Amino acid sequence: MKHIFSITVTLLLLMGCGNKNKSELDSEAQEETSGIIVTQEQFQSNVFKLGTMEKRTFPKIVETSGMIDVPPENRASITAFMGGFVKNTSLLIGDQVKKGQLLITLENQEFVQMQQDYLEVFNQLDFLKSEFERNQTLFEEKIASQKNYLQAKSNYETAKARYRGLKEQLQMLNISPSKVEQGNITSQASIYAPISGSVTKMNVAKGSFVSPATEILEIIDNDHVHLELTVFEKDILKVKKDQMIQFRIPEASEKAFNAKVYLVGKSIDNEKRTIRVHGHLENEDEANFLPGMFVEAIIMTDTAQNLSLPEEAMTESEGSFYVLRLVDQQNGNHVFERVSVKHGSTFDGYTEIFASELNETDQFLTKGVFDLIGG
Repeated sequence: MKHIFSITVTLLLLMGCGNKNKSELDSEAQEETSGIIVTQEQFQSNVFKLGTMEKRTFPKIVETSGMIDVPPENRASITAFMGGFVKNTSLLIGDQVKKGQLLITLENQEFVQMQQDYLEVFNQLDFLKSEFERNQTLFEEKIASQKNYLQAKSNYETAKARYRGLKEQLQMLNISPSKVEQGNITSQASIYAPISGSVTKMNVAKGSFVSPATEILEIIDNDHVHLELTVFEKDILKVKKDQMIQFRIPEASEKAFNAKVYLVGKSIDNEKRTIRVHGHLENEDEANFLPGMFVEAIIMTDTAQNLSLPEEAMTESEGSFYVLRLVDQQNGNHVFERVSVKHGSTFDGYTEIFASELNETDQFLTKGVFDLIGG
């Protein structure tokens, strides 16, 4: 009986070992066949795509921001040389004006007084000139005293200086000195557009008083716009003239536009530790850029060639980044393995891939990765 019991225990132990070995074999077989299997029907219906890694040029970039602006000569702030009441204006914000167009008419009695002063000194000039010339002749002939000669000269030169000064002031008020000389005196002065463009500010209305310090309106010519970017001090040594700029207007569009570095500032803002970079746009006529638009930009300071895959070939899951490499293809089915990778920058739809176990002959799923792995 004892012998029979020993045989039974031995058989049970052998059976247990057999079951254990079978379980281990099944586990190994499952591990060997593990992977993501995509049938031919799934591959076609989901429009999945395969591709290989390729070497592409990636820029080293400096991230920055700024705004669309115009050159100083394309922006005009209109003020009055002398104060006055707005007599007439018909402009609204957005109106287009041409250089030399009448913008506003001001009225002030001081304009009348200035013209009277000008006319008075103008009428005195001939007399003072003849007196000067007469005394000069008498002095040279030693008939008149030097004192009378110098007094006549001083009176004439003073009147000439006053005449020129008043004439210049009238011209700045756009009042014709020649008409004043003919006796035509007006209480109104006109202001004309110094540049062509559109009215972007209108700060007065008919009847309001305008002082010389008041900005009446602003005109901006949008024919040429540029980028004004702000670059931090730590990056400024990387930025050079003619480097490429890619920028977006995030509030208006996701489309990327191109520009070039034209000027790099020569001084640093002590408070913000930044420097200004001026960029010229490529094909600026293709978009309706407006001064003041906020832009996000990257400046391409250098380039490097690295292996890459399309941006959508990589996905993130639980803090790691993965690609799907094709490991088998039988009977129309595709078997992929998930490979963890490190990535670099993304540019023009492609992302730098860094993984020593991958090579250019490997095939990867380049479209539909997120559908298989998820996030």
